[in-house]
Amino acid sequence: MMAKIKNLAVIIFILVGADQSHGIPEWSKDAIWYQIFPERFRNGDKSNDPTIDTLDGTWPFEPVREWEISPWGSDWYELQEWEIKTNQDFYYNAQRRRYGGDIQGIIDKLDYLEKLGVNALYLNPVFESPSLHKYGATLLHHIDNNFGPNPKYDLTIWAKENPANPKEWEWTSADKLFLKLIKECHSRKMKIIIDGVFNHVGLDFWALKDLRKNGPSSPYADWFTVKKWDNPSTKVNELECEGWSGYRGLPEFKKIKNDYPKALKAYFHSVVRRWMDPNNDGNPEDGIDGWRLDVAAEVPIEFWKEFRKWVKSINPNAFITGEIWWQDYKNNKLKNAAKWIKSGDVFDSVMNYRFADNSYQYFIQTVNPLNAVEFSKEIQSVHEDYGYNVVLGLQNLLNSHDTQRLASMIKNPRHRLDHGANLQRNRNYSVTPIAQNDRAKLEQILVFQFLSPGAPYIYYGDEVGMWGADDPDCRKPMIWDDITYQNEYALPYGPKREVGFKVAQDKDLLNFMKKLCSIRKNYSSLRRGNFEIKMANAEDKIFAFKRSHNENHCLAIFNSSDQSKKIPLSTHKLKLYFGSVGTSKSSISPHGFAIFMN
Repeated sequence: MMAKIKNLAVIIFILVGADQSHGIPEWSKDAIWYQIFPERFRNGDKSNDPTIDTLDGTWPFEPVREWEISPWGSDWYELQEWEIKTNQDFYYNAQRRRYGGDIQGIIDKLDYLEKLGVNALYLNPVFESPSLHKYGATLLHHIDNNFGPNPKYDLTIWAKENPANPKEWEWTSADKLFLKLIKECHSRKMKIIIDGVFNHVGLDFWALKDLRKNGPSSPYADWFTVKKWDNPSTKVNELECEGWSGYRGLPEFKKIKNDYPKALKAYFHSVVRRWMDPNNDGNPEDGIDGWRLDVAAEVPIEFWKEFRKWVKSINPNAFITGEIWWQDYKNNKLKNAAKWIKSGDVFDSVMNYRFADNSYQYFIQTVNPLNAVEFSKEIQSVHEDYGYNVVLGLQNLLNSHDTQRLASMIKNPRHRLDHGANLQRNRNYSVTPIAQNDRAKLEQILVFQFLSPGAPYIYYGDEVGMWGADDPDCRKPMIWDDITYQNEYALPYGPKREVGFKVAQDKDLLNFMKKLCSIRKNYSSLRRGNFEIKMANAEDKIFAFKRSHNENHCLAIFNSSDQSKKIPLSTHKLKLYFGSVGTSKSSISPHGFAIFMN
């Protein structure tokens, strides 16, 4: 491998060949991912909307006295009447907001997603939980009843079950609707994976209820690290367990010798079987196509190895991806995920936050950005760390439910990924839609995402131009054509803005994203091709690469400068397919791109 990169306008070759596969599903290399945050995607059934009693057991833990379902099209930062009565700020009330997104809403919009061009869905947690994000589960073997058509009926099923005994598990109305969603996805040749949270649960998780009732004699006492037991003679619940990241509201499962207790693993195993082969007939076609594993680096790796065996024994073609993220958040250092994916005995893939961070630093950042040479080295480093065959199946995201929105990253180019984007700590962060003069930067980074090795990954709403700071703003309700949205005037602090910002689908961007999906689907070089860096010019801010697969070739050139640049490379036998080029088609516009295909 030739890795010498100079700082001048020279042709550079970094050819990465395929290495041995470790059972990575081939379909993951063809995937165009779309992440859905269920509570905020689409309210397809208003009869199942959450009620005030469904908020018990999640932060903030004080009794809920005033509450109503939030209007889908309301001004995001504006407090509703019930919120004003709490005498609390936006950030307190935002955690209690529910907009009514549900499984029916996802089913209703599958045609929209199919027309967009995505073919793989990742759903944030769908299991029963009082929280809006569902990362603090009450049950892992049932879909949240407010995601299904008959919440009250589902309560009666839970009441007669023993959650510790899989033989007693029945199928609720929400469970059955979720199975319908799987069937609808598969009928459209879409894959679907769900969030697997096997590190922590919510305060009302069924085994914790037993701990409160039976104390140290509970059969689940070794599932958690108990810091304080409940006193049954008081009405207050004093039970306190070690929580994720020190947060008591998300009790962690107890790690024993780099593994989990056997009984806990048996429960997990039953959960995996339930959702991967629902009718237990040995044919996994009626089940999910894999798992995205939450806070994966904090779970014993030996458990993940066993988990992989469970998954692959049910469906050898299932996809397992892990959330591997910060090694040192303060110093902007991301984890090298090699030990989870390179050996082939843990995960198939990870959420490729390294891709996002490197892309932001090169294409967007104005403070200590990467130049073209440094960017090339970072790309090469990822390919070397993971192996190119693994790289082809990585989830190449640009943002997620845990970061600021892509449009807002471009609007605030001084900030790194997942840094400085919270208005509670940075009131100067701009929460307005992307400006017209920044659209070239948005399109450029999206083109890079879709043409790079790895599977492009869309966070819901990015395709229609949604903007927002870090959590909770990145979790706004999805923008739909058939809903009227108030202009955004309000702010979480201070007076309203004098000029409101219109909230509506950006149709030009939506069509642009459809074109990118189509290009990736139609050209095998973008899904299976090798990767040659042809130019990395630090002075002229030109970056170019070529990808080839069989007889299909793609040359992509990116101009990240503020001036037009002449196309610096020979395009022999290749034709301009798509790009932001001058009228003579011999130059690339500022922050533009040119794609040449044969």
